Amino acid sequence: MGFQSSPTVRPYERAMILHVDMDAFYASIEEREHPELAGLPVIVGGAPRGRGVVAAANYTARKFGIHSAMASSKAAKLCPNAVFLPTRIDYYAAVSEQIRSIFQTFTPLVEPLSLDEAFLDITESQKLFGTPESIGRQIQQTIQHQLNLVASVGIAPNKFLAKVASDLEKPAGFVVVHSNAIQTFLDPLPVRRLWGVGPATAAALEQLGIQTIGQVRLQPANALAERFGQHGAHLWNLAQGIDDRPVVTDKVTKSISHETTFAVDVTDRDVLRAQALALTDQVAARLRVRGLSGKTVQLKIRFADFQTITRATTLSTPTQLTQPLWHAVQQLLTTNVPRPNVPIRLIGVGISSLDNDPQQQQELFPDKTAATQLQLEQTTDQIRQKFGATSVTRATTLLRELPSERRDGSFPTSTE
Repeated sequence: MGFQSSPTVRPYERAMILHVDMDAFYASIEEREHPELAGLPVIVGGAPRGRGVVAAANYTARKFGIHSAMASSKAAKLCPNAVFLPTRIDYYAAVSEQIRSIFQTFTPLVEPLSLDEAFLDITESQKLFGTPESIGRQIQQTIQHQLNLVASVGIAPNKFLAKVASDLEKPAGFVVVHSNAIQTFLDPLPVRRLWGVGPATAAALEQLGIQTIGQVRLQPANALAERFGQHGAHLWNLAQGIDDRPVVTDKVTKSISHETTFAVDVTDRDVLRAQALALTDQVAARLRVRGLSGKTVQLKIRFADFQTITRATTLSTPTQLTQPLWHAVQQLLTTNVPRPNVPIRLIGVGISSLDNDPQQQQELFPDKTAATQLQLEQTTDQIRQKFGATSVTRATTLLRELPSERRDGSFPTSTE
């Protein structure tokens, strides 16, 4: 699908960005490995009998209202016949690296957002590989042919437009937005397509008679800023198709992070805690796959009212191990997150101060050297890749080590 004002495609636009989003990534990998699951509702994540959450659901399962970060117990009630499979984060990270290698044959400017999506700046690549449409098709088809996985592709002059485009026609979507048709593309879309518009903001906009992005665009910028503060100015810019952020590679950012925006704001601290552990596991898996270690651990929380906080702690030595990262994350989560009774819409975990020599880690625990811990972690990776995440109870044990919550389910408070 393309949005342009004339049939003539300009071969070398000044700036063009791809957003590639793998469709139901974890579940698709499991279906690829297990063809007998074709047509069945497949859920990857924690077991429904415990505190687990849904990491991914295929499109058959999504028809029952199941989405990522939902409690697995609730997913089982919505779809009793669903097939639940344990996560294999390290395996998914390895597949993600294969996908990234495909990206880098077309451009070195790749910004991973998570294991299953990335931005690519193909501005200069057009001179070698042709039009943006041609590059997008080549990437989509190469992923399909080499890895037997399906990707959706959005192509546009900036990151915001490209990400919106990739999400419109899933699965296997392909949407192009040229610079001379930005408003034609954006104006009819519902306001929920704007980054940062959740149920509360959408309801507030609807009270003003605003339901589409085009209606946001026609509002005076100062009126939106007066009503919604800085967030209103942000929405006005997006409605104009304005997004000046560059594609930033890992080499520039020197960090690896993953975050999840919940489909429904989360008040259940067990779900939040389980999701934080899953994100920590993903970050650690990417470190190990790339042979990196990191020293500064970050926790990001966005509340339902869009207040966003970031907390960080620095380890004594760099690591690529899940256990010390999780100890740091749980400490941040339980002692540094204020507003315990406010619902949360997003959580993220990151690691920075990267080092490419993880073997030089020193002793992290009194009774185990880092070398022994690394060997255990790598063995755990191999077991989990072969038999699934729940075959080793490391994550469950770590979860039990969290300080107790209050009876009302809130975390201990702290001042900002």
